[in-house]
Amino acid sequence: MLIFTGLTDMTADEKYMFRCIELARKGAGHVAPNPMVGAVLVQDGRIIGEGWHARYGGAHAEVGAIGATGQATRSGQTSSYANSTLYVSLEPCAHFGKTPPCSDLIIKTGIPRVVIGCRDPFEAVNGKGIEKLKAAGIEVVEGVLEKECRELNKRFFTFHQKKRPYIILKWAQTADGFMAGVPGDPRLLISNEYSNKKVHQWRSGEAGILVGTNTALQDDPELTNRLWTGPSPVRLVLDMDLRLHSSLKLFNGQQKTIVFNSLKSEEKHNLIYYRLDKNKSLISQLMEALYQLKIQSVFVEGGRQILETFIQSDIWDEARVIINKEIQIGTGLLAPVLVNETQVNREVLLNDELLTWLNAVN
Repeated sequence: MLIFTGLTDMTADEKYMFRCIELARKGAGHVAPNPMVGAVLVQDGRIIGEGWHARYGGAHAEVGAIGATGQATRSGQTSSYANSTLYVSLEPCAHFGKTPPCSDLIIKTGIPRVVIGCRDPFEAVNGKGIEKLKAAGIEVVEGVLEKECRELNKRFFTFHQKKRPYIILKWAQTADGFMAGVPGDPRLLISNEYSNKKVHQWRSGEAGILVGTNTALQDDPELTNRLWTGPSPVRLVLDMDLRLHSSLKLFNGQQKTIVFNSLKSEEKHNLIYYRLDKNKSLISQLMEALYQLKIQSVFVEGGRQILETFIQSDIWDEARVIINKEIQIGTGLLAPVLVNETQVNREVLLNDELLTWLNAVN
C-alpha cells in the first residue's frame, strides 16, 4: 500500500510526483501487461497538462500530458515549453512498441527538465530513455518518491526482474483457524457479503486467478469479478489428470481459461490446455509458463494444498486473509500458516477482519 505522511511534508518535486501516482492509478486493470504511469507537465509553478496510460496499446502518460496543453510542437526545440518540467512516475520509453518512443517526443517539444520516479526494468528501456534525454541536453532528476513509484507497479517489476508473476495468496478462515469443516459437512460460508465484494475488487486488479482441481470440483466457481467493475482475470486451473468435467462454470467460454495438465496441449476458442511434466517441479514449471504467457500477477484462491505449495516453495509476494471473528467450528481443515510474513494492513468489515501480509524475504 502507498502511505504518505501528508503533502505539507513534501518538496515541490515530490508533490507533483504524488499527483503522477494518483493519475497512474486510473489505469489499474486496463493497461497490463504495460505498467501504470502518470505524468504532469508544470510550467512556472503551474500545472499545464496531465496524462496517464489509460489502456493497453493506447497513448502513454507523457503523450497525454503534453497533448493536454494544446500547444503545437515543431521539429527541433521550441520556446513554448521554456521553464517547464515534466514529471513522470516511470522512465519514458526509448523504443518503438505499440506507440513511438516517449523520450523522442519529450526531446522534440523542448522540455528542459524531466523528473522521474523510477527506472523502467523492461530490458528494452531500463536506463535507455534516461540516457537519450541526457544526451539531448535535458536535465534529468531520478528517484523522486521512488519507493512509492515502484510499489505502484510491483507486479510489473516482479515480472521483469524475477521472470515470474506477482503472487497473491488469498483464503478465508474461522476465528479458530479453520478454512473448511470436516468432509461431509455442509459447505462452510465464512466471509460476509461485504468481504465477498472486496474479494471481487481484488480480483479485478490481477491478470490471472488460480485454483486447483479439488476447489473447482467442490465449489464450481466462476472466478470472475461480477460483483465489481472492470475486466475479469484469466482463469487458471491446475488439473494435472484432467478430472474436471466440461459442465463446470470454468468452461462456460465467457472468460479465457487455461488448464495446466500433464496430458495434452490444445487451444480452442477461450480455452487453452497447457501441458506440464509430472516429473518436474510443478511450481517452477507453472511460473515459467505464466511468464511465457505474459501473465504478470496471479490471485491464488485455491484450497489448502495449493496454497501451502506456494508457501513451502517461498513463491509468494502477498497474502490476503479474511478472518470471521464470530465463527468457531473446533475441527475441520486447518488454514495454511505463513512463513516469513510481515503484516502491512488491517481492515474490518462487520464481523470480518481482512489482513494483508507481505513476504519479508521477497
